[in-house]
Amino acid sequence: MNIVVCVKYVPDAQAERTFNATDNTTDRENVDGLLSELDEYAVEEALKIVEAGEGEVTVLTVGPDAAADAIKKALQMGAHKGVHVSDDAIHGSDAIATSLVLAEAIKKIGDVDLVVTGMASTDGTMGVVPAMLAERLGLPAVTFASELAVEGTTATIRRDGDASTQTITATLPALVSVTDQINEPRYPSFKGIMAAKKKPVEQWSLADLGVDASQVGLDAAWTKVESFAARPPRTQGEIVADEGDGGSKLAAFLTERKFV
Repeated sequence: MNIVVCVKYVPDAQAERTFNATDNTTDRENVDGLLSELDEYAVEEALKIVEAGEGEVTVLTVGPDAAADAIKKALQMGAHKGVHVSDDAIHGSDAIATSLVLAEAIKKIGDVDLVVTGMASTDGTMGVVPAMLAERLGLPAVTFASELAVEGTTATIRRDGDASTQTITATLPALVSVTDQINEPRYPSFKGIMAAKKKPVEQWSLADLGVDASQVGLDAAWTKVESFAARPPRTQGEIVADEGDGGSKLAAFLTERKFV
């Protein structure tokens, strides 16, 4: 079983995140970055599948030089090798271009039985890349899995909705996106951290994938940030003193805003 896990290097959600003033793209240089938390669940699920049988897990990311840290974290968790697609022309790419680069990289990796992704990235939070990627690869997409079982040439997921639960099956090769309910990602052990230093990581450019620079980047993006502004500081709320009529004032406040 050869599994490719697509991961993303994102700005730390706990940091003060902003955009570049020059082109309105996400600022990834002046903030600490890390492996997207939602992608850790994808890495963990791939490792569990391989550990229950045999095969290997390849971690794939698209991003600047610093994105190598996302691969390193996945290798420390137990992934076997990594692929890093890095090219200056990729800067500013939207979901459509990102899915193109990922698809061509997976084709170059070759002989893939299963592609696993997180449900969304923690910076863009769009959640559309898995479906776009599956379409480009011609694979069945089973998305938002809260449970995944692989038996023979069949992948079966459980998708939990607000009102119902669905069981969906697909014939391998396939693409599966997983939610944060599917497992509990492991912490890298000391042994895993040391072993990761010897694991192979290939770095590819757009030319290596046969992707023309005009197909990616900000100029080719279908979606862009037109403008941004800092969130205004929070103002002090209204204080209701309990002077006998506090309950009535509170009820009136909630009713006025249609909370009750």
